[in-house]
Amino acid sequence: MNSATEKALEARYRRILRFAALLLAQSWWFEIFLPQIGLGRLASRSRIKRLTRAARKFHDLAADLGGLMVKVGQFLSSRLDVLPVEITRELSGLQDEVPPQPFELISQTIESELGMPTEVAFSRIDPNPIAAASLGQAYRAKLSAGLGADLGMSEVIVKVLRPGIEQIVEADLKALRRIGQWLSRVRLVSRRTDAPALVEEFAKTTLEEINYFTEAGNLEQFARDFANDPYVATPQVIWERTAKRVLTLSDVSAIKIGDIPALEAAGISPGKVAAELARVTFEQFFVTGFFHADPHPGNIFVRPNGPDSGADFTLVFIDFGMMGRISEAMRLDLQRFLFAVAARDARAWVAASESLGLLLPTADAVVLEDAVAKLFKRFGGLRVGEAVQIDPREIREFAVEFSEIIRTLPFQLPNDFLFLIRALSLISGVASTLNLEFNIWEAVDPFARSLLSGNGRGLIKQWSANALRNLQLLAGLPQRLELLTTRLERGEVVLRNPELERRVQRVSTGIGQATSVVIFGVLLFAGISLLHENASLGYGLMATSSVPLLAAIWSRRIGG
Repeated sequence: MNSATEKALEARYRRILRFAALLLAQSWWFEIFLPQIGLGRLASRSRIKRLTRAARKFHDLAADLGGLMVKVGQFLSSRLDVLPVEITRELSGLQDEVPPQPFELISQTIESELGMPTEVAFSRIDPNPIAAASLGQAYRAKLSAGLGADLGMSEVIVKVLRPGIEQIVEADLKALRRIGQWLSRVRLVSRRTDAPALVEEFAKTTLEEINYFTEAGNLEQFARDFANDPYVATPQVIWERTAKRVLTLSDVSAIKIGDIPALEAAGISPGKVAAELARVTFEQFFVTGFFHADPHPGNIFVRPNGPDSGADFTLVFIDFGMMGRISEAMRLDLQRFLFAVAARDARAWVAASESLGLLLPTADAVVLEDAVAKLFKRFGGLRVGEAVQIDPREIREFAVEFSEIIRTLPFQLPNDFLFLIRALSLISGVASTLNLEFNIWEAVDPFARSLLSGNGRGLIKQWSANALRNLQLLAGLPQRLELLTTRLERGEVVLRNPELERRVQRVSTGIGQATSVVIFGVLLFAGISLLHENASLGYGLMATSSVPLLAAIWSRRIGG
């Protein structure tokens, strides 16, 4: 690596950190500091405009830098469930805005990786890329005559990594690791997830993405998982023209899944496509445990089929560089979670959430169960189109009723969930685009029933294991009761209610904070009003006002 390249990568690293530092500082000012001094309403009024401006700046940064920044932007653009449409709209076009590398450089990569001239490896290759992604580019090509005859095909897609992408990824991961360390010191983030661990998981997956041997292996495993499903297809790997930085696949181009007019023109129902997409997603999460973690609209085609194919269309998945795996134990817990949602069973939902590690140890299970039960009862069966028409006052009343549980947010994000949530967010966005009337409950119910009837063997094994553990507990219960009785007689048992103590402490701390903030406000405004009459006294009072303010902030930090 020459000195010019090193300087460019260092400048890239510092630019990413500078952007993140400014964004974190802005968030602290508006979301933490201003509410603490009684100006939370002022901050909330400008939130949408502020976040939109930040999203636009990040869009420009990612489009200019490329690399992993584009992938971060793509993930944020898929979060229609938690981010305002103004933000997702700003980021939605990132995947189509990465400028391509010159074909001369791409050809050099092909020749060095395959060990033969490009014109020998392929009888024809279009120098204009059909896709220029953040890590690689894709080209239409035709296999050499001899190889094409052996394989019974000729039209292929050739994916080639961008020259120098390994160094760019290394610089971006270095910046993301630094940002992860910053976030680990933010209590609101660190109490819910391990940001550095999430970055490392992202790094692991990204490094796999820049090794096309890994992607080829992922593709073939996914194809085996759905070999008997007529609604799912994948490309074929051309191993004779594949290397670490070059991947050749059969051409499976068809209708883009988001092209609703083209689907309707082909006689395909967008609503049925959404339903099948949800089913296939559930199969990956709850049955195979191996899922596509980057299912954005550009990575899924819809291929019309003939009347004798067994399915009127096929979902064709491409780009298997980013995949997620779910352990057997986690998959069984996800099945329990799925059954709880399908049955609208709040108690089972809480139990499954605890088993999955989604709840913090401080979560009040009773209050949460009550909230979820009412949530299921009121909003459980709504379609997307109906949900957006709910009176905001009704949602506000629900939030006020459960303000304590909502304010404390007793949820955390286990590291294993990073790519699962990403995939689910992307699929939810695609399905909602295809059909506003799509009802996720209607998709979950039959799938849950099929698991119970035919694919629930693993869950039955888990229930059997739980039953055995319960029998073991019952066998030892008399001895434990005798021990407890002895300790009670000796006065060795102290009954405590940690949650009650915590809430009393919070009230006490809150009163102290409120008093400090009131004193701060009185001194500050008194100082301002006296500036014209007695400048020294006015400035003195304004300076003194910082003492109760710092006391309020410090007590909040200690008692938080």
